[in-house]
Amino acid sequence: MKQQEITKLSVEDLKKRLATATESLAKMKLGHHVTPLENPLQIRHARRSIARLNTELTKRENQA
Repeated sequence: MKQQEITKLSVEDLKKRLATATESLAKMKLGHHVTPLENPLQIRHARRSIARLNTELTKRENQA
């Protein structure tokens, strides 16, 4: 997910996407330990998306 898309989302949408992305990352990591993923870079992209979402949430909380 790109930063431009993240800035357009509401706080509630950010929280929903963050929960979904965190759950997805956990499943990916578990699956990768059992059988290696075809593209292990998906884990890195998911982690970075989660970081972007957390950063945007923190930024909005500090502004309020």
